[in-house]
Amino acid sequence: EVFGTTIASRRNKNLRAPPPAKYGGRHTVTLIPGDGIGPELLSHVREVFRFSCVPVDFEVVHVNSGLESEDDINNAITAIRRNGVALKGNIETKHIMPPSVKSRNNLLRTSLDLYANVMHCQSLPGVQTRHKNIDIIIIRENTEGEYSNLEHESVSGVVESLKIITRNNSLRIADYAFRLAREKGRRRVTAVHKANIMKLGDGLFLQCCREVASGYPDITFDSMIVDNTTMQLVSKPQQFDVMVMPNLYGNVVSNVCAGLVGGPGLVPGANYGRDYAVFETATRNTGKSIADRNIANPTAMLLASCMMLDHLKLYDYASSIRNAVLTTMNETRLHTADIGGQGTTSEVVQSIMRIIQSKGQLTTDL
Repeated sequence: EVFGTTIASRRNKNLRAPPPAKYGGRHTVTLIPGDGIGPELLSHVREVFRFSCVPVDFEVVHVNSGLESEDDINNAITAIRRNGVALKGNIETKHIMPPSVKSRNNLLRTSLDLYANVMHCQSLPGVQTRHKNIDIIIIRENTEGEYSNLEHESVSGVVESLKIITRNNSLRIADYAFRLAREKGRRRVTAVHKANIMKLGDGLFLQCCREVASGYPDITFDSMIVDNTTMQLVSKPQQFDVMVMPNLYGNVVSNVCAGLVGGPGLVPGANYGRDYAVFETATRNTGKSIADRNIANPTAMLLASCMMLDHLKLYDYASSIRNAVLTTMNETRLHTADIGGQGTTSEVVQSIMRIIQSKGQLTTDL
């Protein structure tokens, strides 16, 4: 199962998120094409949705990472607040921006308080990898830590960068992890940290995880230092079940795990807050070097769109598309170059649509 259900924090159990925009039995979703391979992959998602008669209309909002003004990302944020749900390609981050200026990706996540980044990293059929039977849920705190954009040069040649860890946000992400673990029938949650060195910051995060763990006696809790975690992942990834961690470690661990199962073109991701949800590929890579060459792997974006459909409770459509994606990978062995094949993006998508049709094309009567 590639899941897509958001879990509300028990500390906010009396608060209800507004329902996603729905008119005439159809959902309206904000679509942000992004940069690099984002526009072409999302074009294929729309093609598959039309073919499958998915009752979703997209409000397309373009974001230009080259603009100095933030009007474009503010328009996107407004659209997500209106619709409740978004599907996006990654937006390129310019390295020449002043340190106090947030990237558009970061601004979107923090403005909407999308505090939980969730990645389900699992072995996929037909993909040759060193390790088999991987099934890990990675939960990354998404709004603070090293991504707080608080840097300055105190004197020439000396830079200070602030890492922000708060009790409220640490409790919130830990609670999310344990609730998700319980809902998915998972047995173990591992907190990843560096509290042996960052005794206050990561120490607070670890303490909050322990506090929350005490309320879930049915789930085993342990912790692991981040450098040991990366070694254990590439040695024996099957030992991990659910992992929760601060922002930067989540970035690193997510990319390592994506590599373990075949690469960034295969793994979907989601960003959840109390009120909104944004779906994208897990590794947030623009793929600029392969854009417009018809060789990008569409799997991650299509699976992200399936997570979005699950979130919208359009389960039949999600299952139909997801099963077609996995069948294409397993039975036809029609792979793109990133996983050792010679197939083009459009050939993979055409195969997926043929499988959907062979299983019985969905209609809006479902």
